[in-house]
Amino acid sequence: MARRRRPRIVGGNPRCPVAGLGGLALLAFLVAGCGTSATPTASPSRAPVATPQPVATSIATPVPTPTASPSRSLPTFDAARVRLRLERVVDGLEAPLSIANAGDGSGRLFVVEQAGRIRVVSDGRLETTPFLDIRDRIEAGGERGLLGLAFHPDFPADPRLFVDYTDRNGNTVVSSFAVPDATPGRADPESERVLLRVEQPYPNHNGGALAFGPDGDLYIATGDGGSAGDPHGNGQDLDTLLGKLLRIRVGAADGSGPPYAIPPDAPFATDPRARPEIRAYGLRNPWRFSFDRLTGDLWIGDVGQDSWEEVDRLSASAPPGIAPNFGWSVMEGDHCFGATSCREAGLVRPVAEYGHDQGCSITGGFVARDPAQPLLYGGYLFADYCSGRIWAIDAAWPEPREPVLLLDSGHAISSFGEDEAGSVHLTDLASGELLRIVATPR
Repeated sequence: MARRRRPRIVGGNPRCPVAGLGGLALLAFLVAGCGTSATPTASPSRAPVATPQPVATSIATPVPTPTASPSRSLPTFDAARVRLRLERVVDGLEAPLSIANAGDGSGRLFVVEQAGRIRVVSDGRLETTPFLDIRDRIEAGGERGLLGLAFHPDFPADPRLFVDYTDRNGNTVVSSFAVPDATPGRADPESERVLLRVEQPYPNHNGGALAFGPDGDLYIATGDGGSAGDPHGNGQDLDTLLGKLLRIRVGAADGSGPPYAIPPDAPFATDPRARPEIRAYGLRNPWRFSFDRLTGDLWIGDVGQDSWEEVDRLSASAPPGIAPNFGWSVMEGDHCFGATSCREAGLVRPVAEYGHDQGCSITGGFVARDPAQPLLYGGYLFADYCSGRIWAIDAAWPEPREPVLLLDSGHAISSFGEDEAGSVHLTDLASGELLRIVATPR
């Protein structure tokens, strides 16, 4: 495959790549996580749309480093044996930045476009009619737009999909939409039910990824609210939803009852000092997270500030009633942020990091679990948006590890996703392509 031109760097700030498309492709600022001098709006909202229903009494304490997942007889991932190539599935997408499958046996892939459309890829073909079009309610451009998608785990018996987007006021909205029986190939844009709103003080660091966990709950990634250096201290503030990984239990499909509840074992279910939706904190701009479909471990790519990009991991065996603190803005990666020393006690260290000599903005990926790709099996794949490099680490190794470079792709990699079989795909923001990762022996 011919190498593509990498995003150029403008000005003197290596945090601000531009994909070269103009308009919507200013999403490059999103994955770069650049600082901004924009005047902040009001402080982030402290209340979601509906009052959550706490159903537990556990209160969190500082968390130790998560333990390793239980030992399993799995194939051993060896990055030294792997060479990657990328196969184009489709092109013609407009600023693609998220990929999902519905888990319904259809084999379809759903690609999120920043402007507010969800496109369907079926049998290697990009369908003309969008699966959902909500451009009329979205502020798109820069780091804003339609940012995340997740289907209900019982889809289509529960015919809902859930999205994360930026509304016309610049704030984060998490909503559900339904697929009517009469039009099973399309979601109804008028069926929206808002679960959560979070006010944003700045236009950057919106996070936006969504995924249902093995527990059946919906996980939501939020950035620290933007600017640079977390000026409001949101990463460490437990009284805001910004800079967090959230976990909620979605309400009934028929709309009866509240939009969501707090899971029984939530860390802050009854703690008045903290938001009960919080599952983890200390995040800057978690641009893409995923669950290992085999182990249930959760993997996060958290975009750094000036020097370090990091991979964080929350083991499936970690106590659900304790909220891990991934360190921002005390630390950036495995390093004290803006200081020679800092208080590191109780912080969960990243399992991998790389410096800005290798790139400038991490795109979190997936643990490969496609049996048809045995060379990749058990490797956590991730990339850098600016450099186009793709790395892997052995997902089974419990200690921090050095990423292994598998491909210098030249692509502006904005997101990863997997199909129903576990084959890992990625999107190129600049070229509008959906590509499949294929491993060959080295």
